[in-house]
Amino acid sequence: MRRARLAVFGLVLAPSLAPSLMPSWALAQAARAPTESVTVTGARDRQVLDKFVQSFAAPTHLIGKMARWEDGICPITVGLRPAAASFITQRVKGAAVQVGAPVNSKEGCEHNVAIIFTSAPQALLDNIRKKQPWFLGYADNSDQTKKLAAITRPIQAWYLTATKDLKGSIEIDSSKTVGLGLQIDVPCPAPAPSASMCTYFFPNAHAASVTGNHLGDGLRSIFHVVTIVVDPTKLVDYEIGSLADYIALLALTQLNSLDTCQQLPSIVNLLAENCATKSSALTENDFAYLRGLYKMSSNMNLGTQKNEISYQMEQALKGQ
Repeated sequence: MRRARLAVFGLVLAPSLAPSLMPSWALAQAARAPTESVTVTGARDRQVLDKFVQSFAAPTHLIGKMARWEDGICPITVGLRPAAASFITQRVKGAAVQVGAPVNSKEGCEHNVAIIFTSAPQALLDNIRKKQPWFLGYADNSDQTKKLAAITRPIQAWYLTATKDLKGSIEIDSSKTVGLGLQIDVPCPAPAPSASMCTYFFPNAHAASVTGNHLGDGLRSIFHVVTIVVDPTKLVDYEIGSLADYIALLALTQLNSLDTCQQLPSIVNLLAENCATKSSALTENDFAYLRGLYKMSSNMNLGTQKNEISYQMEQALKGQ
């Protein structure tokens, strides 16, 4: 499989970049601030947790499973002053370590999470759509690609996912088949001689090693590249620590909805409209969900994956 390379400079990076969101003294305070932990008593029964997971979980298009990182994440933040950019990058790495997600700690690692601050986000996405549309994620046609490239939120993420089979072979999730397709040789139908073989060519098919088990077929969805675009002109009332936590969540999981007010405290509520309560940091519910995601059986079907995450959350929030 040819690996899609992430270029945050040149084609991807917009020419208009925003300055740092906070002065250095405020950044230092944010770096020292402890992670907020919010407890809601009497509200975290299994039914509530199942609803929380249901609203969070976003299956991939091709195999309908939840994606997560298998290669170590290597984030980069651009468009801010060095201190602020480093703070956000390190926060994403720190959150990954806390939830059991893999992190690539090698200096000079190939970046697979791009966090781009720009005051011209739509111009940036138009450029990506024209020159590197695969970074926007799965699309069947140009109309879907155009819709994917529309800026609708001050912080928005796009996910290039891949499917890994039982033997570890990886194929990027795309409507366009990579390679020559699939060729199958089978006995020819009558009245052809019984010993003769007929060749069938399927240009849009591909082969994958699976188990044949409906509960766990051996296929799993993985993140290949995540692109997160931030418009700081719309976030002047938010602290950089809160934004870093919000970005960390988007870097580690693809969410079903960012506009739903969660019944349980979540950093998602930070930018969701009309939420009665806002959380300014990743909450224990967010951490429990992410830990469940990175503990679940990645080759199982979607229903089983959701149940496993709910169970892991239940155990974690009970202190077990």
